[in-house]
Amino acid sequence: MGSRPQFIDDLARSPQDAASSSSPLDDTALLDAYSRTVIGALERVQQAVVFIAVEREIADARGVKRPSGGTGSGFIFTPDGYLLTNSHVVHGSTRITVTLADGGRFHADLVGDDPASDLAVLRIGSPEPLPQVELGDSASLRVGQIAIAVGNPLGLAQTVTTGVVSALGRTLRSTSGRMIYDVIQTDAALNPGNSGGPLINSAGQVIGVNTAIIAGAQAISFATAIDTAKWVIMQIFAHGRVRRAYIGVAGTTTPISRRVQRYFELTAASGVHVMEIVKGSPAALGDIHIGDRIVAIDGVSIDSVDALQRMFDASRIEQVVKVTVLRGSQKLDIDITPVEQSI
Repeated sequence: MGSRPQFIDDLARSPQDAASSSSPLDDTALLDAYSRTVIGALERVQQAVVFIAVEREIADARGVKRPSGGTGSGFIFTPDGYLLTNSHVVHGSTRITVTLADGGRFHADLVGDDPASDLAVLRIGSPEPLPQVELGDSASLRVGQIAIAVGNPLGLAQTVTTGVVSALGRTLRSTSGRMIYDVIQTDAALNPGNSGGPLINSAGQVIGVNTAIIAGAQAISFATAIDTAKWVIMQIFAHGRVRRAYIGVAGTTTPISRRVQRYFELTAASGVHVMEIVKGSPAALGDIHIGDRIVAIDGVSIDSVDALQRMFDASRIEQVVKVTVLRGSQKLDIDITPVEQSI
């Protein structure tokens, strides 16, 4: 009989035999570029991602308060212990405990809570400087770029999931009932407990705060853009809460054709398409219409929902503003007096 085929001999060899007959390789040489990118990004933030446990008192149907608890994620953004998480993770809590990646545990104080953006700032006290993340720039994001979520889903500490930025400029209704604008959609898997953890780019910079999933859907997750979070942080540092002017519109970022830009002498290639107007709101009283495209506030170009939201800070409360809209073939200037937004 002839000799048996070589591949049968290869199959018969043990893994130990195969390993001993080949030259040893450094594990890093076996990693592809994508793996190296994810690992490198994770190493930049991992020590600053924390586990948050909260205690609450929840009233039952008879009004009797009973102890309850919850968990979530967060991340340290200053070496002296300020950290960011979701409002719904800590809102209404009676005690907040933060566990660091190295196992250290601290009591956390709530510095400020903003249910309208589903963000909250906490602070923990530590005798030593703490590891911190680098906050990125969500305005420069592109659909399709790498997105990495880090958190503690279902209590599983330091869990990492990866995906891409699926869409930008989404709106999402917060637990307070108000709309969160400029939300990032990603297919990086999130689960209960991921809330408040960072969404990072390939450089390890935080580009969003993981916020929500759609129950029953797959590969559809949302994060509040980090540019929004930075504005909320500054408001909380300044006032202890976020003060906003309010006109009562909900909308979405929409492109504007070059022909329309030239005709109306616009500097921006996009504006805000008004989708909803709250009855009795300043926008309704000022004759803003559903379908209008907001392109400027007091002469400043508005190219996104996030830009519109930023314009209505505390300085514009009870101050007349000029809202420039495109309506059909017209460009109109409409005077509106914003009021202070109530939570």
